[in-house]
Amino acid sequence: MVQYNLYTYPDFGVNAELSTFKTENGINEHNLMLHSTRCGCSFREQLEGLHQALHEIENNLLGSHAHAVIKRYFLSDAANQTAAVEELVTEFSPCAVSIVQQPPFDGSKVALWVYLQEGIPVPQRNGNGTFSYKHNDCTHYWTGYRHTSGGNSEQQTRALLEGYEEDLELHKCHIAGNCVRTWFFVRDVDTNYAGVVRGRRDNFEEVGLTQDTHYIASTGIQGSHAEGGVKVLFDAYAVKGLKKGQMSYLYAPTHLNPTYEYGVTFERGVCMEYGDRRQLFISGTASIDNHGNVLHVGDIRNQTLRMWENVSALLAEREHTFDDVAQMIVYLRDLADYQIVSELYKKRFPGKPYVIVHAPVCRPGWLVEMECMAVKSISSPTLPQF
Repeated sequence: MVQYNLYTYPDFGVNAELSTFKTENGINEHNLMLHSTRCGCSFREQLEGLHQALHEIENNLLGSHAHAVIKRYFLSDAANQTAAVEELVTEFSPCAVSIVQQPPFDGSKVALWVYLQEGIPVPQRNGNGTFSYKHNDCTHYWTGYRHTSGGNSEQQTRALLEGYEEDLELHKCHIAGNCVRTWFFVRDVDTNYAGVVRGRRDNFEEVGLTQDTHYIASTGIQGSHAEGGVKVLFDAYAVKGLKKGQMSYLYAPTHLNPTYEYGVTFERGVCMEYGDRRQLFISGTASIDNHGNVLHVGDIRNQTLRMWENVSALLAEREHTFDDVAQMIVYLRDLADYQIVSELYKKRFPGKPYVIVHAPVCRPGWLVEMECMAVKSISSPTLPQF
């Protein structure tokens, strides 16, 4: 069962939401969402406050056996803020780091999501933004902040995926068999997303991924790097050592259509089964029906409600509910819609770790999109423990 706690650090100007999934003898999972309340302060002051709160939580709440596996910084102005993040992030133990311009809608300059696991070894750097750690029979690879410059969004997407495949091959892994989750952050998504779609589709065909095999859970959303020539940023998660059947895919056909029907190549969600838990990674999900139509055009309230309904249907395919959700990231196109969406989330999900950021969705008619992670206990003696 996922437990939720709220913490306030007035000395640091931070509010924190923490979810915790515990098992008796296995790995505990923590998702932490940190929000700055120093909205009148400089970026560096806000960032240092988040880091002070993170130190406090790691040292006094979680203890020395909890290690971050990925941190994602949501920035309001990457061109002027990235250097400070890169400088100060070295204060922490190593893990994958993702830095993306997706301004928090609460008026702050920076927010931070941290995913930690308790009882794993310290992640080891593998290069190119990837960190790995092994426990039980699996090795986990978290990758953040991969990017390239030059060329258009299609060329950059292909280069990123080809480079990622080459790096996985060094560990006897492949995108097709080992990649669990991807994120594509796209500068000017209304213009550049079509190139990402083409580049990903072509690469997937080359590595043997088609609508008859499977694709990969993914979010494709607006997000920017500090350098204007970088049109695509890439994060990913892969696992080595899985047995057949441990990874499966979510469809919710009563609510959603297969993505290939409108020309894109990702799965609605992925299910990871271990001996002691079931993890779900839900892709970016919006207000859509099972024919691929945008529902409630121009109506942010009803788009949010339908989005929740779609996510609920995906969770239910593996007997999960929103009570099992460990974290949520909400992407919103229009600042004018923030108050409505924020009030809806506060009312339905008090205490759950989430952040609402400015990030237009890949289709202009979608006003809001969300992704999430969920976890619950199971008992399956035929599968290895997490």
